[in-house]
Amino acid sequence: MPIALLALTAGAFGIGTTEFVIMGLLLQVSDDLHVTIAAAGLLISGYALGVAIGAPLLTIASRRLPRKTVLLALMAVFTLGNIACALAPNYEFLMAARVITSLAHGTFFGVGSVVATGLVPPQRRASAIAIMFTGLTAATLLGVPAGAWLGLHHGWRAAFWAVAAIGVAAFAVLAWFVPAAGAEERPAPLREELAVLARPQVLLGLAMTVLGYAGVFAVFTYVQPLLTRIAGLPEAAVSPILLLFGAGLAVGNLLGGRLADRAPMPAVLGTLAALSLVLGAMQWAMPTPWSAVGFVGLLGVAAFATVAPLQLRVLEKASGAGQNLASSLNIAAFNLGNALGAWTGGVVIEHGPGLQALGWVAALLTLAGLAIALWSRALDRRSPAGAGIAARA
Repeated sequence: MPIALLALTAGAFGIGTTEFVIMGLLLQVSDDLHVTIAAAGLLISGYALGVAIGAPLLTIASRRLPRKTVLLALMAVFTLGNIACALAPNYEFLMAARVITSLAHGTFFGVGSVVATGLVPPQRRASAIAIMFTGLTAATLLGVPAGAWLGLHHGWRAAFWAVAAIGVAAFAVLAWFVPAAGAEERPAPLREELAVLARPQVLLGLAMTVLGYAGVFAVFTYVQPLLTRIAGLPEAAVSPILLLFGAGLAVGNLLGGRLADRAPMPAVLGTLAALSLVLGAMQWAMPTPWSAVGFVGLLGVAAFATVAPLQLRVLEKASGAGQNLASSLNIAAFNLGNALGAWTGGVVIEHGPGLQALGWVAALLTLAGLAIALWSRALDRRSPAGAGIAARA
């Protein structure tokens, strides 16, 4: 794998850290800015909304720029946004800074995925995407706990200063190692890029991402009460268990990339089916502490095994002028899935059968994504252009 992929991974690590670091700083932020914990939690929702909005808008706005220039500009926005977070005098300023920072997220991962696939032979494209997304898993495994430690000992602002420093380092390695633009990057007319949204297979790919991944956050958002109230584990055990989840993400991410390199569509179907089974097994795993711990680690593996296959599927169906836009939209789709899953889980807890039923509901969400994937494969087989894909499926 070329060293430019490691540069992309460094950028992904920084962006992933700033997305999730606030989870370990909610108490400090709420105390310092005199807001409720629920209001502090909205800083996560505001970031996710900014990702969903910023991904298509910034991708279209930057379409005439070389991809390397776009990546560097986005990393600059990311760095300045985190400096603004560190300097925020009040809650409203912090929310605005978080949203501005989030605008870089979707386009960075979208454009970065296209750049990553162009750095390797065709048979290694999914693995290239997976390696880039390893930065996101490393952020969950290392960056977020480190940010929480900094917030505990030096204040929550120190965590954002540290993330800003990561942004400066990532900017430097991207500028040094990512190759300059080639002739193949000449922008197509805007109409041709937007035409990708009229392709049924691209829209189906986005839908399977939203629904397939919603099941993960229907459970993971409420992992703390699940572990303490259902499994009976002490609150002190939650943080080490989340490290296990992060390790599972890293394993699943690389596994999904390998599977998608061999057979992209079967990898989509297989990983979504496996994720559905894991989510459905939660009801039997949670009542026992040790099986609950194993479930969290397995959920991490199953969750991120879907990422590279789903991203590659959209890239394949958007081949041509619309790859940047479709790739960024799929990152937005992951975040919409996060929001949908968290909202659905909240409804089940507040107005439905409660925490114990989350696994079944989450599995149904992912099964809906699997059903769309099966429909998409059927369309492949019906079209003459899909004959080669059908043979691989």
